[in-house]
Amino acid sequence: MPSAGWGCPHEVNGHCSKINDLPCDPGMKGCQLFGRYVFFDDSKNARLREKQAREQQQSAAKQEKSKE
Repeated sequence: MPSAGWGCPHEVNGHCSKINDLPCDPGMKGCQLFGRYVFFDDSKNARLREKQAREQQQSAAKQEKSKE
């Protein structure tokens, strides 16, 4: 029975070929997943939270502008 999963194209033998051959740590700064997904390790979610806050501010500003 085949299993589903995600494989990073930058991971080679457990190391990230994109980030100076550092050990692969999904969500680390520089990783293509950084700031795009929520991780169990909350320290990896700072960029995503900043992005969400910025989007909320922009949305609120657009609503205020449309009320004028």
